[in-house]
Amino acid sequence: MTTKTLLAWHKFMPSVLQHFSDGKAYSMNEIAPKVLAEFAFTEEELSLTGEKGGNILKGRVGWARSYLSQAGLLQSPERGLWCITEDGTKALDSRVTLDVAFIRQCQPFIEHNERKKRKKSEIQKIVAQDDELTPTEQVEYAFITINDELSALLLQNILKASPGFFEKLVVELMLAMGYGGSRKDAGRATKYTQDGGIDGVIKEDKLGLETIYLQAKRYTDKTVGRPEIQSFAGALDGQRAKKGVFITTSKFSQDAVDYVANIEKRIVLIDAETLTNLMIEYNLGTSVKNVYKIKNIDSDYFVED
Repeated sequence: MTTKTLLAWHKFMPSVLQHFSDGKAYSMNEIAPKVLAEFAFTEEELSLTGEKGGNILKGRVGWARSYLSQAGLLQSPERGLWCITEDGTKALDSRVTLDVAFIRQCQPFIEHNERKKRKKSEIQKIVAQDDELTPTEQVEYAFITINDELSALLLQNILKASPGFFEKLVVELMLAMGYGGSRKDAGRATKYTQDGGIDGVIKEDKLGLETIYLQAKRYTDKTVGRPEIQSFAGALDGQRAKKGVFITTSKFSQDAVDYVANIEKRIVLIDAETLTNLMIEYNLGTSVKNVYKIKNIDSDYFVED
């Protein structure tokens, strides 16, 4: 038996959404068994695992939930729990065909894809077909897709946390990137509500020869504009500082970007996408789940003297 004989992940979407129809929040550990029970899987199929030990069918149910979330039909009210959205209820009530084509037409999913810049047009497809992508490209596609989902989950968790936690997070991110040295003396979050426009302070190097000041704004739909950046630049003047990093969970306007490019101070802008990508790269709030090694032939081994 091969995994291709099992039901594809997107076939589970109607059942997954239906099990959230009562409006209550559930974990996927509660939902997945109920979804799988609706299909005539054998015990052997239900117990199939991948090379790294994960249950294959439960994993596919999980991916169905993931794409329903990206399409705005499910949301996470708190960590590890999911519930249906107003759009999800409308989709059930209208009895639409809940398939890949429908998901790709949902505005949240379209916006999700537009935020992600891809080198290849193939990467924008929701499903990689065997006859269109090479095996290596399929692995690359899967890697990017998994990281996209992880980025979205990171952002959701950041937005649920307190403002103080976010200020601490940006300091720890700078430390993880190699600024300042140890957490004890290299960086600190300033006292909340009394920061004078500064949310964190970090040493640029281990000796502390220069200091970088941080501003952290935890926004959702609000775009950070030039006035906020000018205010931050003014706060840097109050510290006689030349360098700053402005981090937000939203994005920056073009005026803000143009402003920092034309001032003497060095201010780096980090938006939501850059923030979550850096957290993944430097293992902040994330951990390695599996490692897959792709090997190639060692031609030198087969050279005979």
